[in-house]
Amino acid sequence: MKMKLRLSALALFSVIVIAACGGDGSSTITLPPTGTYPAFVTVAPSGRFAYVANWSSNDVSVYGINATTGALTAGTPVAAGAHPVSVAVEPSGKFAYVANWGSNSISVYTINTTTGALTVGTPVAAGMNPYSVAVDPAGKFAYAANSGSNSISVYTINSTTGALSAGTAVAAGTSPNSIAVDPFGKFAYAANWGSNNISVYTINATTGALTPGTTVAAGVNPAFITVDPFGKFAYAANFGSNSISVYTINATTGALTAGMAAAAGTSPNSIAVDPFGKFAYAANWNSNNVSVYTINATTGALSAGTAVAAGTNPASVAVDPSGKFVYVANETSSTISVYTIDTTTGALH
Repeated sequence: MKMKLRLSALALFSVIVIAACGGDGSSTITLPPTGTYPAFVTVAPSGRFAYVANWSSNDVSVYGINATTGALTAGTPVAAGAHPVSVAVEPSGKFAYVANWGSNSISVYTINTTTGALTVGTPVAAGMNPYSVAVDPAGKFAYAANSGSNSISVYTINSTTGALSAGTAVAAGTSPNSIAVDPFGKFAYAANWGSNNISVYTINATTGALTPGTTVAAGVNPAFITVDPFGKFAYAANFGSNSISVYTINATTGALTAGMAAAAGTSPNSIAVDPFGKFAYAANWNSNNVSVYTINATTGALSAGTAVAAGTNPASVAVDPSGKFVYVANETSSTISVYTIDTTTGALH
C-alpha cells in the first residue's frame, strides 16, 4: 500500500539542496522553516495563498502567491495533528481543514484573508486514518475519507466560526483514499484504494447527508479522484495500474459511466483539472514527473502531452484558480515545484 511506501521513505530522508530552476523550466523551492514530507498542496479560492500538509513535521505550510509569476513566499507554518495528509479550503476562503492520518482527526483553522495566516481552532474526531478532506462548493458541509475504517465522515460547517459538527458517517469501499464533491454540491465521489472502485453518493442539500449510489470500477489502487469544474467528468488516478480512469457524470443521478482510461507515468498519486476544464495534470509518485493532458470538452477523454520533471515522489498536484500556475508537492525531496501553464497547449514551464 502507498502508506507503507511513505513510511519506508521516511527512513531514507536526507537534507538536499534544491536548485532555483530545474532543467525543465520549473522552479522548485524548499519548505521553510520545518515542513518535511509534504503530502498535499492546495490553493485558496482567491488564488492568493497556498497551503501544504506536511506528513513528517506535523504542520501546515502557508505561502503567499505572486499573481504575476506564481512564485511562493513562505509565511508562518502552523501545527496540525499527527501525519497531516490532506488540506481543503472552503469556498469563501475563511476556513481550512486538514485530515490527520495519525491522530484520526480533522484540524480546523481560521484564515486571515489579508495575510493567509492560519489560526488553530478546535479539531474534530474523524474515522480511522482519515486520508482526504473535501468541502462542498457552498461551504456548508465537509467530508473526510477514512482509509482505516472504510467510511466517509460527514460534517456541517458553522458559517461564522468554521467549526465542524459531525453527522452520520456512511460506508465506503475498502481503504478510501480520496473524496471529491461536484461543483454543484449534488454528488460526492470516493476513490477506494483497496477495492479498486469509486463510491458514488448523492448529497442531501439540507443536511449534507450522503446516500450511496452504484459503485463503479476503477484501475488498480485508485489514489485520488477529482471532478472537472463543469461537473461533466470525473478522473481517478490509479496508483497501481499507472493510469487515469475517465468517467462521464450523469447530471441527474450522479452516476459514473467509464470512458477509455489514459496512460500516466509510474504510480500516479493525484490529478487536478484547470478551472476552464481544458487541461489535466497527474503527479506520478514513482516516475518523479507530472503528466500533462488536454481534455476533450465533449467526451472528457484525455490526450497526453509532454510530461515534465518534478521532485522526488510527487504526491499531490494543484492548479491555481486563474489557470496560470501548477503546484506539486514532492514528498521525499520536501519541495514544491512551481510551473507556469501555457494557456493554449496546457504545457508546463
